[in-house]
Amino acid sequence: MDSLSGILHMGGYAGFVWPAYGISILVLVAVLAASLLTARHAEADLDVLQRNRRARRGGDSETPE
Repeated sequence: MDSLSGILHMGGYAGFVWPAYGISILVLVAVLAASLLTARHAEADLDVLQRNRRARRGGDSETPE
């Protein structure tokens, strides 16, 4: 168990290393959440634009163009 303790202690720098890992993980999770939210909004906007385009063309057909 000495090696696990050594890894967790990080040679005396654990007080700096573990918070840095934590902050990095929080930032990455926030970026992921923001990206997913933005993608959902973009897909919703695209859906509205496509429905408006189909309505202008005089039908609600699902034919690819």
